[in-house]
Amino acid sequence: MNRAVLFISGQPPAKLPDLNIFDKIYCTDQAYFYLYSKKIKPDVISGDFDNFDLKIIEDGIEVIETPDQDYTDFEKALKILIERGFEEVHVYGGSGREQDHYLGNLSVACKYREKLSIIFFDDYSYYFFAEKETQLQGYKDRMISLYPFPVTRGITTEGLKYPLNDEGLIITGRIGIRNTAVDDVVKITFKDGGLLIFIENRPKKGMIG
Repeated sequence: MNRAVLFISGQPPAKLPDLNIFDKIYCTDQAYFYLYSKKIKPDVISGDFDNFDLKIIEDGIEVIETPDQDYTDFEKALKILIERGFEEVHVYGGSGREQDHYLGNLSVACKYREKLSIIFFDDYSYYFFAEKETQLQGYKDRMISLYPFPVTRGITTEGLKYPLNDEGLIITGRIGIRNTAVDDVVKITFKDGGLLIFIENRPKKGMIG
């Protein structure tokens, strides 16, 4: 699987991932300053570069200018990753700071969820749009939240403290936050709609399948 990490301009993480597990490191223009401060050299930097002096970019970094103002820098970066054949991207800096950007990032990820596996990471959780059949392994005792985006129909779960059986979730009514994994394997299926899964971020390895 071709896997990239993408840094964007939200709240930077307190702890960096092991960057050696990724095929390429991407960042948007404003996130470059964070990486530079950590002495991390990305492979690719993209964005509209408004009020940005290109001369400060280190040699050997591919620069992709994306001036189209109809799309955010995050969305344009995802398009580049898809065009280059990546199958999975881990996103850092997707939340925090301006909350309208955070909601916008979720909307963009929802738009491209069938073309690219997009997993967001912050200091509290990691989260992603679920496929209609999703299996989580190795997360026993962790908090898991199920959030409709904006509605989830026919959702059934196994391995959670508060199970669901062919039920519905909706953003203006019942939602499924603050549940807990009680088994090593959690299975989640739903028939229609969109579903965000949030997993408590603790130093323990788990698998998403």
